[in-house]
Amino acid sequence: MRLISREIERAGGWISFARYMELALYSPGLGYYMAGARKLGRDGDFVTAPEVSRLFGRTLARQLKPLAQSGLADILEIGAGSGALAADLLLELERLGGAPARYLILELSPDLRERSRDTIAARAPHLLERVAWLNGLPPSFEGVVIGNEVLDAMPAHVFQRRGANVVEMGVALTDGRPGWSPQPAGTIAAAVDVSCFSADGYRSEVQPAASAFIRSLGRAIARGVALFIDYGFPRAEYYHPQRTSGTLMCHYRHRAHDDPFFLPGLQDITTHVDFSAIAQAGRDAGLDLLGYANQAQFLVNCGITELLAETPAADVAAYAPLASQAQKLLSPAEMGELFKVIALGKGVSPPLRGFEFADRSHTL
Repeated sequence: MRLISREIERAGGWISFARYMELALYSPGLGYYMAGARKLGRDGDFVTAPEVSRLFGRTLARQLKPLAQSGLADILEIGAGSGALAADLLLELERLGGAPARYLILELSPDLRERSRDTIAARAPHLLERVAWLNGLPPSFEGVVIGNEVLDAMPAHVFQRRGANVVEMGVALTDGRPGWSPQPAGTIAAAVDVSCFSADGYRSEVQPAASAFIRSLGRAIARGVALFIDYGFPRAEYYHPQRTSGTLMCHYRHRAHDDPFFLPGLQDITTHVDFSAIAQAGRDAGLDLLGYANQAQFLVNCGITELLAETPAADVAAYAPLASQAQKLLSPAEMGELFKVIALGKGVSPPLRGFEFADRSHTL
């Protein structure tokens, strides 16, 4: 809290919400992702798909195997979290006869670096030598890039329509505590389509940091595919007239709420992803849009039901937990519809397996 207060005071009393989000999540030693508290899993604040079930990583491996056979033998995971997905991919690709030559992990959090290293060492010790941790994007990369629930945690700006104008909702101090404060929209307003903010009071977000990251990634990829899995919508749904309060969401001890000023540094702050903006950023950087689908369709295309069928349904003790996990990954009421998968690439021709039979209603 003191760090954020000093930043606001140094800035003349007001900072953008993107800057507040950056400080709350990524301040060295103090930010949510940079401090030592457990964040992921049942003992943390939220659970991601790799923690829900190993079926997720095992199924994703079936998308990666043909890409490895085409010469894309290296994997770069952005934000590996607990390391559960890395361990599952390494083991399943090895079982399929295509373990990656290198598994690179770009992870800014020292705590999550150690946790992912411990997970891989415990579950795939013989493959640990193939894994390396990075501090930034490599200048040139050929292979497959994976990001699961990464883009949603990148800092976002918040805007609101007030009368005939759209203002930027930033952060100022009131009685020594941070809270919402409007300012005339500055240069970042060029990224805002004012027509989307159709009614007085309509509030939503813009994510230039996520788009900038995709453009940097596009410049770094010499040949390859980037797969991002996250919750979000195409632009027409993201800025739907009925979504008047935007998508800003916080997680603390498995409870979701919309107050980003509650315990800054101790809770997760996210926004849903505007996948239309991500697709456009990829195109700007020379990447092709290779596919877009909801998570359920992608996982079914990649063979999750066949993996589930490997366990006999008659073996209730083994099958029932797996079926419950698959339900959470696939159900429209759980992760199946809200989570989307987007594939961007360079020097790779579609179709990719995960998008061969996509629901055509999911368009960008």
